[in-house]
Amino acid sequence: MTVAISTRRLARIPGSGPGAGRATFTTQPRRDTSRDSSSDHSAPSCPVCSGPLPSSRARYCSPAHRQRAFRLRHVEPASVDERQLRAELRRREALVAHTVYECSVCGERSVGERRCQACHVFSRALGLGGHCAECDQPILLTELLELEVTP
Repeated sequence: MTVAISTRRLARIPGSGPGAGRATFTTQPRRDTSRDSSSDHSAPSCPVCSGPLPSSRARYCSPAHRQRAFRLRHVEPASVDERQLRAELRRREALVAHTVYECSVCGERSVGERRCQACHVFSRALGLGGHCAECDQPILLTELLELEVTP
């Protein structure tokens, strides 16, 4: 059994006058050549490396780039485990040097110094931190990275 496929399409002729609004047949098929009906005819490329794709249906040039794109889409927000960081600094004997202290009397912050130099009072520990690279002021790690620290 043979099936013939016709290329004739039904089209309406716009305008007014004789034959206006009448249905006619055309012999040329009307079809958009692109799959997503975009007018951009540039060749698709890999979103990871901008290299050519191996086939017209491929989205990535290799399985490694497909996996990389998946991992980049599913990145979990960074968080700092303060207990683990404190344990590592304690092991290196650098915990005090990386702790920001604040004086309870004058409110002055210092890094690595437990006593306020102006008031000669012990300061309370605010958390881990260091000096700001631009202004050299004491800054907490949570302020610097704008992250939430897990207790």
